[in-house]
Amino acid sequence: MNRIDIIKRLFFNYTKKNIKKILLSLFFALLVAGSISSIAYLLDPAVKKLFVERDLALMILIPILIAIAFIIKGFSLYFAKVLMIIVSEEVRKDLQGDMLSNLISADTKLINGKHTGKILSSLTNDVSHITNLISIAVLTLFKDSLTLVGLLFVMFFQNWKLALVAIIMIPLATFAAKTLGKRMTKVALEHMEKAGDLNKYLVEIFKNHNLIKIFQREKYENSRAEKYINDMKKKSIKINTIFVRTSPIMESLTGIMIAILIFYSAKLVSANELDISNFFSFLAAMMLAYQPVRSLATLNITISQGLSAATRILPIIDQKSELLENESDTQMKVHAGNIEFKNVSFKYEKERKFNTLNSVNLKMFGGKMTSIVGHSGAGKSTILNLIPRFYDSISGDILIDNQSIYKSTISSLRENISLVSQDTTLFDDTIRNNIAYANLNASQKEIEDAAKHSFASEFIERLPNKYETIIGENGIRLSGGEKQRLSIARAMLKKSQIILLDEATSSLDAETENKIQDAINFLTKDRTTIVIAHRLSTILNSDKIYVIDSGKVVGEGTHKELLINSTVYKNFYEKQIRKS
Repeated sequence: MNRIDIIKRLFFNYTKKNIKKILLSLFFALLVAGSISSIAYLLDPAVKKLFVERDLALMILIPILIAIAFIIKGFSLYFAKVLMIIVSEEVRKDLQGDMLSNLISADTKLINGKHTGKILSSLTNDVSHITNLISIAVLTLFKDSLTLVGLLFVMFFQNWKLALVAIIMIPLATFAAKTLGKRMTKVALEHMEKAGDLNKYLVEIFKNHNLIKIFQREKYENSRAEKYINDMKKKSIKINTIFVRTSPIMESLTGIMIAILIFYSAKLVSANELDISNFFSFLAAMMLAYQPVRSLATLNITISQGLSAATRILPIIDQKSELLENESDTQMKVHAGNIEFKNVSFKYEKERKFNTLNSVNLKMFGGKMTSIVGHSGAGKSTILNLIPRFYDSISGDILIDNQSIYKSTISSLRENISLVSQDTTLFDDTIRNNIAYANLNASQKEIEDAAKHSFASEFIERLPNKYETIIGENGIRLSGGEKQRLSIARAMLKKSQIILLDEATSSLDAETENKIQDAINFLTKDRTTIVIAHRLSTILNSDKIYVIDSGKVVGEGTHKELLINSTVYKNFYEKQIRKS
């Protein structure tokens, strides 16, 4: 996507809806330009009438007119800036809204392929560069261009010969700005990448705080932090150095130009071709033109930063889901809850040579518990992830009550499924809201019943604020067992026909273990349950067991049948016996 395409996209998708505010801001920018030009022009009669001719009649009028011009300039500039601030913040809201909307609905594969820190950097730093492009660059472009035109008009009105000499400065400043802008585009992208790297590192520091402590890696992490911060410092210095590089260029051009103009003006005055009042008015216009010329010269840098940020943000907004839905997809209706895998193969990356799953065939009967066992990396979690379409298989089909999940809408599919993962995920919110996440319209009684049946109410009632207790980031203020019980309560509240359960491998005390097992038994009663089993009790209570090894089904049957027929299962079972 080139610069023109990006500008068109930003205008039509995010800026056009605010066009009335932008036009009103430009009207005020026109008033600013007119008032500045009138100030320069009024110096001609001020010098001529008040100081040379000493016209007493204009002694009050001209100062009042100059004061009015300054007042108009001040208020107009204020209103112009406020309007563009409102527009830029609207654009920020829409950009961040589109980014978050796309990220929230994105495939699991897409989210797992991005680092949280990089996304946060794009949401904050990159969006700010785009809002600067709109709030600063657009207003500056129109305000200073109009001001420059007005001041050039004053200069030509006072003396066209001097004006022709003065406008030589404009193409010189433009050339300097264009050269610096090209350099800025590259450096701006590098700076944004480094900002993303720093955010990524910060997220990892917060997530792994205890790990750093236990391995005593404070010095190591301090050295890494210093490297990231130092990289950011270098890029910031480079950007700001390029930005201020315009100052010596503009100051030198202005100084040379003024020297030439004074020399040439002196010759014109001595030849009676220029009055002293005209010269002062021209010089004032020339000096006032310095600021807009300088602003326009550095404008290319702000534009480059904004467009560079857009090249990082727009691909996130445009990223399409790989989980495709068709208009012909039907609403899934789950009754018995029978699930069948037919020759299902899968791999996480297309570039991988080997599949994670190879021609997997499974039959899981409604209202029954099916356990999936196998060594780590065998493909157990992948089977669970394919059922709610977190990922799509590369071949084969998955049926629920003889309905293909690939010919049903994703929302109707997931509406019938609850997931209890070993990696319990909770929000930094109240206990009530964490349970109610499964059903936002649930009554307090329904929430309390779910907590009661999951044995979560036992610890909730002991808390000072009970259901209104804030549990911290990912439930950090709760124990492992308490978090698991909240997760089970949340699944209970959804009342789904199909339960996907990835049992926690972490060891709990016997009492908590029993309570969680009782809660799971209540959750899974008369429901289709597929469980990645780690507990021996779960395996023994299963109606059917599938043994997975290297992405293939190498055994199926009941516990007794597999002990006889499956060497892999027998080895797995013996390991569980030793653990228990």
